[in-house]
Amino acid sequence: MSFTLDFFSLKGKTALVTGARTGIGQAISVALAAAGAHVLLLGHRDNLGETKEKIEKINGTYETLLVDLSDTSTIREKITPILEKHEIDILVNNAGIIHREPAAEFSETEWLRVMDVNINSVFILSQEIGKAMVARNSGKIINIASLLSFQGGLFVPAYTASKHAVTGLTKALANEWASKGVQVNAIAPGYIETNNTEAIRNDENRNKSILERIPAGRWGEADDLAGTAVFLASKASDYVNGHVLVVDGGWMGR
Repeated sequence: MSFTLDFFSLKGKTALVTGARTGIGQAISVALAAAGAHVLLLGHRDNLGETKEKIEKINGTYETLLVDLSDTSTIREKITPILEKHEIDILVNNAGIIHREPAAEFSETEWLRVMDVNINSVFILSQEIGKAMVARNSGKIINIASLLSFQGGLFVPAYTASKHAVTGLTKALANEWASKGVQVNAIAPGYIETNNTEAIRNDENRNKSILERIPAGRWGEADDLAGTAVFLASKASDYVNGHVLVVDGGWMGR
């Protein structure tokens, strides 16, 4: 079949995006809606107003879902009625948290909390939603990795470990499900202006050292990831599987 721009269309598709309230999750949600998808906005509190407004402005459609991804014991129970109501074509595992503390003093409670949100919930959602994708031989799963999927970082051992795990899980699922019509890939954002990076941006010396290393000469914006997400969610990426696509202004090329 010859290529057309329809390969990027998501009309008739349903996408579920976790952590859709702000930042990267919000930008991806709006982009998928703009491409035609009906977007299920998943958060743990009913505070998705800004994302809803942005989707409404482009005449997109959405629903909101409240699921606490830090409580992994209830995720399967909460996702079951969602799967009964919707056939989910696209899953974006975006939700993530970070805790900064020197490794020698790092709280076990915080370690477990970061792991539950950043990797355990990713596996549970991918497994539950992936079952249905495999059964119908069609689906796209997009995980949000990080530059710290490749590097060690400073004072964020749990976040780093969880993001390394995200890339490993992405490849493991891709190996099993590629032959079953399901593409599993990840996006690794560089230094993006989000709530998670506010502390670094407010550190004058750290901010300066980061900017000096980014060939693009600027921090990324959440919208810089929008087109990448649409590509990985669409027919245009049907032969892309197990890939971690870095969007970092050239950081990893240095």
